[in-house]
Amino acid sequence: MSTSSKHKQVARTRRHYRVRKKVAGTSERPRLAVFRSNKHITAQVIDDRSGRTVAAASTVEKDLRTGSDGTGNRAAATAVGRLVAERAKTAGVSRVVFDRGGFLYHGRVAAVADAAREAGLEF
Repeated sequence: MSTSSKHKQVARTRRHYRVRKKVAGTSERPRLAVFRSNKHITAQVIDDRSGRTVAAASTVEKDLRTGSDGTGNRAAATAVGRLVAERAKTAGVSRVVFDRGGFLYHGRVAAVADAAREAGLEF
């Protein structure tokens, strides 16, 4: 790993710890955690008190991966946001706390959040 990529990783980890000091998921209002890689994006609705994942969606899943747009863009992030919101509502969750995971609230991370809001999740 090169020096600049190591610095980026360390900086993201520091931002994530700083965000997680303030954000915690409960059973009434679980945490919507987003992870972004170069190729994929993943979103999970997590109840931190019981330590379980209530709902999850990712571009690694076959139905989202087969789209012609690809998996590492805003269109795929929007699809993940809609899908995780639908699955969360099926599990009985309507209100969440957003955890951007140390990533800037911009681009694909913001697309997941906006799509989840449009699908009915309340932040």
